[in-house]
Amino acid sequence: MAYKDIKHRMTNPLLDTSSLPRFDEIAPEHVLPAIRHVIADNRAELGRLLDPGTRRDVDGLVAPIEHMEHELGRIWSPVSHLQSVLGSKAWREAYKQALPLLTEYSTELSQNADLQRAYADVRGNLPGDAPAACRSAVDHALRDFHLAGVDLEEGAKNRFKAIMQELAEVQATFEHNVQDASDAWSLNVTDENELRGLPDTLLARAAEDAKAEDLDGWLLKLDFPTYDAVMKQADSRDLREALYRGWVTRGSDQGRDPKWDNSENIERILALRHEAADLVGFDNYAEYSLATKMADTPAQVLEFLRELAGHSREAAEHELAELTAFAGMPLEAWDVTYWLEKFKQDRYSISNEELRAYFPAITVKEGLFALASQLYDVELSPNDSVSAWHDDVRYYDVRQNGELLGGFYTDLYARNGKRAGAWIDECVTRQVLNGYRTLPVGYLVCNFPPADDDGVSLLTHTDVVTLFHEFGHMLHHLLTRVNFPSVSGINGVPWDAVELPSQFMENFAWNYDVLTRCSSHYETSEPLPRDLFDKLDNSRHAGAALAMLRQIELALFDFRIHTEYDPDNPVPVLQTLDEVRDEVALIRHPDTNRLPHAFSHIFGGGYAAGYYSYKWAEVLAADAYDAFEEAGTFDRDTAGRFRHEILEVGGSRDIMEAYKAFRGREPTIDALLRQNGIET
Repeated sequence: MAYKDIKHRMTNPLLDTSSLPRFDEIAPEHVLPAIRHVIADNRAELGRLLDPGTRRDVDGLVAPIEHMEHELGRIWSPVSHLQSVLGSKAWREAYKQALPLLTEYSTELSQNADLQRAYADVRGNLPGDAPAACRSAVDHALRDFHLAGVDLEEGAKNRFKAIMQELAEVQATFEHNVQDASDAWSLNVTDENELRGLPDTLLARAAEDAKAEDLDGWLLKLDFPTYDAVMKQADSRDLREALYRGWVTRGSDQGRDPKWDNSENIERILALRHEAADLVGFDNYAEYSLATKMADTPAQVLEFLRELAGHSREAAEHELAELTAFAGMPLEAWDVTYWLEKFKQDRYSISNEELRAYFPAITVKEGLFALASQLYDVELSPNDSVSAWHDDVRYYDVRQNGELLGGFYTDLYARNGKRAGAWIDECVTRQVLNGYRTLPVGYLVCNFPPADDDGVSLLTHTDVVTLFHEFGHMLHHLLTRVNFPSVSGINGVPWDAVELPSQFMENFAWNYDVLTRCSSHYETSEPLPRDLFDKLDNSRHAGAALAMLRQIELALFDFRIHTEYDPDNPVPVLQTLDEVRDEVALIRHPDTNRLPHAFSHIFGGGYAAGYYSYKWAEVLAADAYDAFEEAGTFDRDTAGRFRHEILEVGGSRDIMEAYKAFRGREPTIDALLRQNGIET
């Protein structure tokens, strides 16, 4: 490494990849210089690698390319992460400025015909006994070259590159509009009667927020914990309607400020995706999307979703009729969740508020870690020496028999400026190539209610399930044994299978032995009583078919807008949404509902023409958990087989072959329907 390069890396902490990100030092002004520096280095290195005298084999070409991309990913990861979790305009602006540079470089690399030919040479010379991970890394790269337009003529290549750049920018704008619209929305309530039914912890926070704004009463914001609590527990129908309308109009023409309207962004995103797919030979973006997934054709996906809907509809109709009779009135969209909660209390003598008392976030987290230790023989221990981006963040080392396997950050509580939802992301990907060795590190992010003055945040059981879900993703990232970053952990795994480990973990949140370790009453320290768990378990199927139809509605909408898009006559997305709801939905929404305008999964994230993946993977997950119920929930042999065949292999193996190696057969839909109380 040249002296100039060493000096540059010393003065810009973002360029220091010798350890974890120096979150206490990196700043927005470091982003552009760091990204430009690494991209310039990578371009120079690529030129050397493509010199005619360079070895065209794994060690001479593939491993150096993997390392280049790994280094760039390590530098970009904290940038992408911080603009999601901090309410910082400076970080967001740095992210937006750097994004076009990365997109241009990425497309340039994937459209490099010389590099594609070099990979083809490597593939042709691979020995028959080459490791599966090595073979997969090369095969995936060759597939991705084609999907990026490497075969196109120069003019079409340039157009594809321009599309990718614009698409990245518009998708980022979409997400930022949703976040800004959410942060700007609030409701000042001065009549205490309007707040009946809401938990004391939420009211205390709302009172503090009002005081901070020099307002009387309470200030309700549009973070998910507040929205969720109001929809489930607020006795005031007017209050529920107000929060509902605020939530479903975020980022739209129906919102409070038209500057955050995503209508044009949605149209542009769909047009760009369709054009990109068309350039590389696909009829629509859905076909393009499926090139990297388990499902083969759009028709197969649509048939799968409609089959699930067919199985679920009668049960959902029964649920809605029962709920309507219980409420004694026709139900609007903002009534269903509330009356479902009341129905559970009446039928099963259970409520989310009663359960919350037993689920302090810290206790749930510790119990979850104990479960991972029991299943997979790993130890998770806090490491307070690692710097972080917020006081709430904690870092954990993961070891097995003393050997460090990796680590992860947790950022569990909602705050203003933080992106809504829950997710994990890669900080560092596992790599063991040509003398370079790095262990996997991840971010685990949720938006649970902020801790009170005593440091206590109480979770609903739904929150508990969410934490288990995200930790399933994290285990997939951390327990990999694959050494090529491009197919390590969650990388290279078909998108409709990547939810398998997460949805599989959700099942343990419905196991009494697990929940006793994850519960401790915040006042008495008692674990969840058996009778209360039994009520929870009995209530599990309440509303399950309606929830199934809701997910199918979202998946069908996503898949249809990407399958049916016609550039000469684009159908308004709201029209398609109405058609989908007419086909499968039972809950009717007002005309002002603008679901697409805040549907970040598909317009901002990676689930475009892939939202069906949740249900597809849920079939795998339910069937996989059946194996544990057959052998014993904590059976070490079964857990070891799941780890070895599913969690460790990343994208190095065909996922159906991996699943059959674990289960002994292909999955069936029966276990999922049973879990949801739906007759097969």
